[in-house]
Amino acid sequence: MPKTKKVLLVANGDQRQSANEVCWPAQRAMEQALTAALAKMGAQLVRAHPFDPARQHGFIQSQKEGMAVFANVDPKAPLIVAEAVWQYSHHLLHGLISHQGPILTVANWSGTWPGLVGMLNLNGSLTKAGVKYSTLWSEDFTDDLFLTNLATWLKTGAVKHPTKHVKPLAKCKVPAAARAVAKKIAADLRRRKSIMGVFDEGCMGMFNAIIPDELLFSTGVYKERLSQSALYYGAMQVPGPEARAVYDWLRAKGMKFHLGPNEATDLTQAQIYQQCQMYIAALRIADEFGCEAIGIQYQQGLKDLLPASDLVEGLLNNSDRPPVANAAGKIILPNQPLTHFNEVDECAGLDGIFTNRVHAALKQPVENTLHDLRWGDWDQSGTTGDYVWVFLISGSAPPAHHVGGYAGTDSLRQPPMYFRLGGGTVRGIAKPGEIVWSRVFVEKGKLKMDLGRAKVITLPQEETDRRWKATTVQWPIMHAVTYGVTRDQMMARHKANHIQVAYANSANEADLAMYAKAALADELGLEVCLCGTKADGKGF
Repeated sequence: MPKTKKVLLVANGDQRQSANEVCWPAQRAMEQALTAALAKMGAQLVRAHPFDPARQHGFIQSQKEGMAVFANVDPKAPLIVAEAVWQYSHHLLHGLISHQGPILTVANWSGTWPGLVGMLNLNGSLTKAGVKYSTLWSEDFTDDLFLTNLATWLKTGAVKHPTKHVKPLAKCKVPAAARAVAKKIAADLRRRKSIMGVFDEGCMGMFNAIIPDELLFSTGVYKERLSQSALYYGAMQVPGPEARAVYDWLRAKGMKFHLGPNEATDLTQAQIYQQCQMYIAALRIADEFGCEAIGIQYQQGLKDLLPASDLVEGLLNNSDRPPVANAAGKIILPNQPLTHFNEVDECAGLDGIFTNRVHAALKQPVENTLHDLRWGDWDQSGTTGDYVWVFLISGSAPPAHHVGGYAGTDSLRQPPMYFRLGGGTVRGIAKPGEIVWSRVFVEKGKLKMDLGRAKVITLPQEETDRRWKATTVQWPIMHAVTYGVTRDQMMARHKANHIQVAYANSANEADLAMYAKAALADELGLEVCLCGTKADGKGF
């Protein structure tokens, strides 16, 4: 009788006990399904670390714990990283870097339990670190595609997904007008340079979100490393009347705030005022240091001192926003966004700088933001036969992206599981229109960039509510249909949990904006690929 093949499993989690405890049942169900799938193939799935009854979960919760786990792992054993939740990659990156056996990252396909978001972050981090790995995803781990690929991995130690939708920019026909815009912006960046303000690197263990300085130099962008403690101090120096003026400005624009009396569970006016103080302080610090873009961690460090920064981030990314004066009494960036990259994702920050400059030059909307590539599903309302992605982020989307602008935007308290001190989001439904999506990432020691085209569609409120309830109802949502890129192609190629989006005024103008941004990245030394097709189905 053949010997049963033993496969080890590790489950990485959040640093926050509250999140790990709430998410554990979903992780346990996933592991049971994986165990059953492997058993049918004659393999035994064995946890490399035990369930902790005291903490009521079986996640690795810190880098220290991860190192203790991997110290006792056979370095040549086949290893599955199973993720049904958001995870902090640095908890186990060290162990995966030194692991010699085949590695498989696996995620559940669920909006409620965002394992695929966590896995995409881990995949991007492994790619940057030069670690060989395979990756799979499934709704219930019984579908033929998953099982076929799992059997292949068990037999060969590797799985490769087709990525025929990806085309190097060198093989694409780039319009002369796009090249001209790109050359002009690139020359300015080389000559005048740009400053990216970073409020403490490394949010949530996102190794893939940190660009090594030496890779940035060729783009003309340099980091100004700022401290979140300075942002906290600056926020506390903002007088109350100034903060209230920001709040009053937003309400006059029609933005709605769902307030309540309980600080622990409700969004309170005091939380909003503190967010308004942070907004003012962020603009003043950026002005002082000459930052073209800034990134705030939001989930770590400041979470114990201030409400979440999502309201701040959404306002910064909007051209029409409450005016703030500097120490000399001059309004900072009037009628312009201060590009903000959520969760200090420097790849999104560089992308945001490119986007702002290209769209301004082409007279296209400059507002841009990252979203989580949170989930996707077929439309259950019958409105469209297309596969519709849920692009969702915690609140940093600009109101200009929403149906109705500020009047179509409301603010709800962030979930207490993540944010003890609360804070309001910038929630809305993304307006229909043509968008450019993109992602900067690091692979083999090089800066790279993927770009593609998509459209945002309108779904019935009932279908929107279904998708919101399946994800996070407090956060802004975008219903996106990617051109020429299927669900599995996106998952096979995308090297991050985040995806950058920006609108254009028409399909043709979106194509030109995409070409111009791709050409700009190419001019500045990035390795660029275009993904999918144009809106009409034609190739690039």
